[in-house]
Amino acid sequence: MATTTFSTASELSGCAVVAGSVRKSRRTRQISAAFHCFSARATNSHVVLSMSKPSNDKFTVKSSSTDTGLTYKDAGVDIDAGSELVRRIAKMAPGIGGFGGLFPLGDSYLVAGTDGVGTKLKLAFETGIHDTIGIDLVAMSVNDIVTSGAKPLFFLDYFATSHLDVDLAEKVIKGIVDGCQQSDCVLLGGETAEMPDFYANGEYDLSGFAVGIVKKDAVIDGKNIVAGDILIGLPSSGVHSNGFSLVRRVLAQSGLSLNDQLPGENITLGKALMAPTVIYVKEVLDLIGKGGVKGLAHITGGGFTDNIPRVFPNGLGAVIYNDSWEIPGVFKWIQQVGKITDTEMRRTFNMGIGMVAVVSPEAAHQILEESSYKARRIGEVVSGGEGVRFC
Repeated sequence: MATTTFSTASELSGCAVVAGSVRKSRRTRQISAAFHCFSARATNSHVVLSMSKPSNDKFTVKSSSTDTGLTYKDAGVDIDAGSELVRRIAKMAPGIGGFGGLFPLGDSYLVAGTDGVGTKLKLAFETGIHDTIGIDLVAMSVNDIVTSGAKPLFFLDYFATSHLDVDLAEKVIKGIVDGCQQSDCVLLGGETAEMPDFYANGEYDLSGFAVGIVKKDAVIDGKNIVAGDILIGLPSSGVHSNGFSLVRRVLAQSGLSLNDQLPGENITLGKALMAPTVIYVKEVLDLIGKGGVKGLAHITGGGFTDNIPRVFPNGLGAVIYNDSWEIPGVFKWIQQVGKITDTEMRRTFNMGIGMVAVVSPEAAHQILEESSYKARRIGEVVSGGEGVRFC
């Protein structure tokens, strides 16, 4: 497991704050009134961390303020520009901020979400793995709406390409069907757009739209979270479906191909990076049914730094325990090759935890006792400040 030390211009005691004024710089995704999705990621990263590994580990990573490691911005993703767009949108359509948009319907809410799979598609084109990218597409939306406690009802997809390859499109749609089955929802419809000269030959683009339902008195909204509540992490399958602009930059810098073995692991880089996003719907709804779940955060773009505080009331923050789970080898390789700081890794990737539940101490004990969840106690809620600290 990792042992993390802190190296900054001034000495820190105990923990490092990696998100300063998080509530003023969150990644905001949903406009509930119009069911449009705008994505931006913003964090304050004032602290550079250094991570050392035991001698028997396969990777040794050290980062400092003098490193010239890769960042998400280096890879072409401008966090500040995205945040500015969100601020402008908020002026036109107030009420954005949740993982899903809530629309009142009788004694319930319809909860809607929309997303894509980003430049992971580039790796699908290069590896020829098309039958699981649809799972990623479904996962990115249903994992968002389930954070409100909503059961997904139906899903719609948009598939666009220059020239329709029916066999390839069938593989993609098969993945979407598989994702819907894992989510216990219906693939209600979609759109196939053939747009000559708009995309490169053999390439396509995807987006998806999910709608679920939850009773108004059962909404998970984080309002009851208090200091002392426990953060439970559910494991990811790997990189999932965000941060691939940075992943691809690292891959190019590494000199390896997608057919090469991931160093220290018995899997190719292509298969490791293309592992489909975990769909947490059934697991999360089961946890909610047992009681004690107060908030849920889907760890996608923005990583721990942005996403966990989104579910907290004002005045509360999170402490994450550094050694509470094993970081998958693919992230260690990304960090080593790209010389990426811990701070940048934690605000870009899920680092092996794809969903975080904020639960009462009593519920945490029960969840951790049931091994079927493969859950980890990764931290706790603290008072006296907002943001995320790593100890």
